[in-house]
Amino acid sequence: MSASGITIPRRLRAPAPGWTTTADVIVVGSGIAGLTTALRLRRRVERVLLVTKTVLDEGSTAWAQGGIAAVMSPEDSPAEHVHDTLVAGVGLCDVDAVETLVREGTDAVWDLIALGAEFDRGDTGKIALTREGGHHRDRILHAGGDATGREISRALIAALHRVIDDPGIEVIEHALVVDLLTDASQRVCGVTLHVIGEGQVDGVGAAHARAVVLATGGLGQIYASTTNPPVATGDGMAAALRAGAELADLEFVQFHPTVLWLGEGSRGQQPLISEAVRGEGAFLVDEAGVRFMQGQHELADLAPRDVVSRAILARMRETGTDHVYLDCRHLGAEFLEARFPSIVERCRQLGFDPATQLLPVAPAQHYASGGIRTDLNGRSSLEGLYACGETSCTGVHGANRLASNSLLEGLVFARRIADDLTARLGAGELPETSPVATDDVPVLLRGKRRLDVQRAMTTGAGTVRSAASLAAAEVALAALAAKAAGGDDHKQGGPKSWETTNLLLLGRALTYAAGLREETRGGHVREDFPARDDARFLHHTVLSRSADGLLVARTEEVPRSNLDGLGLDEQVGTPARSASARAAQGSATQPGTAKSPAVQHDPTDDDLE
Repeated sequence: MSASGITIPRRLRAPAPGWTTTADVIVVGSGIAGLTTALRLRRRVERVLLVTKTVLDEGSTAWAQGGIAAVMSPEDSPAEHVHDTLVAGVGLCDVDAVETLVREGTDAVWDLIALGAEFDRGDTGKIALTREGGHHRDRILHAGGDATGREISRALIAALHRVIDDPGIEVIEHALVVDLLTDASQRVCGVTLHVIGEGQVDGVGAAHARAVVLATGGLGQIYASTTNPPVATGDGMAAALRAGAELADLEFVQFHPTVLWLGEGSRGQQPLISEAVRGEGAFLVDEAGVRFMQGQHELADLAPRDVVSRAILARMRETGTDHVYLDCRHLGAEFLEARFPSIVERCRQLGFDPATQLLPVAPAQHYASGGIRTDLNGRSSLEGLYACGETSCTGVHGANRLASNSLLEGLVFARRIADDLTARLGAGELPETSPVATDDVPVLLRGKRRLDVQRAMTTGAGTVRSAASLAAAEVALAALAAKAAGGDDHKQGGPKSWETTNLLLLGRALTYAAGLREETRGGHVREDFPARDDARFLHHTVLSRSADGLLVARTEEVPRSNLDGLGLDEQVGTPARSASARAAQGSATQPGTAKSPAVQHDPTDDDLE
């Protein structure tokens, strides 16, 4: 185990709780993971409290375009879905977790359909299936053409509304988790919440429970450009890290290959062009109109996302450009408008017509493959704490998530968490306990400094990394951490500053993990170590907060047999680059780094004014 020298505080600076509430289980988050957990628990335990950061349908689930992957066709098989997932994960997937995902996924999807989710169907009435990157079979269910997440969210929220008057479940919207509460044995027994409400449940309060399930989504807002919604600020991961839970694989950040490029000054949530568009026949070309994915991978334009992203970055460097193009024109307006209505509408709003024009695209942050380390039942390393969905690390994704496996993961493991908690609570485990106060010095970074965090992460730990860029990022983040430790004017804080502090802490953890992994694998691309190194790095990087408050890392070895039969030897390293591009490497601009949006302080984005 190695210590980083990075201090991780136990808690954020916040007002003392002014109200309390209790439940058997607190579920934080209202995406597919949180809603599925809460709905399944509500029938089995006496009281469930579901809290969500804004409103029920504003999480990442509703933004999912492509679909949900599951074996639904006789031409497909669980073995093939497992194989495709393992290949995408580049040797670091937990095989048991992947087999669990696939084995239980089909029934979970049918249950979702029975709950009311309406997926697109063909002329015969059968569910329509399509293909996305990394899949060798058509196994992607979609809804509304390209609004799958929105339909799943609608169905789950409708199911919740049908039981909203049930005294066994309570929903609190506009509730941001500040920190986890723990008892004298370090068991998690609740959360502190900030609620924008009226009357008694308003401001910061304490919610006590026998167990807490974090389903808070990803950390996309840690970068200047992301496909994630504004709420994706890593709150659950950061709170878990502060409480002492283990996080794993943070360095593996997936950058989606085809995000609409809106120019240098564009930042925040960017328009995603779903992988399903390539699944229907669209392809990538460079500025000269040359298709460049042939020869890069057997699946060409439908290769796993890390392969496509690296190929795009290589071509951008070779041509001295900051984007490539997606060609959809041959699919025709009628097909595109029927199959991808939301994408077509959004593109046209922004001045692009996919039926008649090439779409400029470039990689942007999309998904965090790492997160709170859990077992197959969603249990974290802290007793009483569970995690599900993008905030967790079940081992399913390894170094790179296979397209459309994320919704399935949230669905399957939410069911497992609910079943595990039902059994444990019924057996008298996790009895009621009381939190103890911590005497650690709290920290707070002002909300208006978020852009400084994003700039450091985008330039230093973005799509392409190196020892030098990561070191520079840590210097910048350490300076911000010093301001946070000083209390940044000793204010008590609010949602924007708490979110920004969470991003800062996760940024330091991610940067440290990325510095330890001196290879290129999956979503982790090192300019100075362009090849995969199975001899030294066939392991997970597990981070935690030590008893003395330092960020520490340990490695968890992965069996070499994980590589057997995956054909990964032919996919080592980054795509070849021209001699001229290699010669210009020292002075070339990294896509998403020096050309990232200029960072300016926004005085309105600060709750500490």
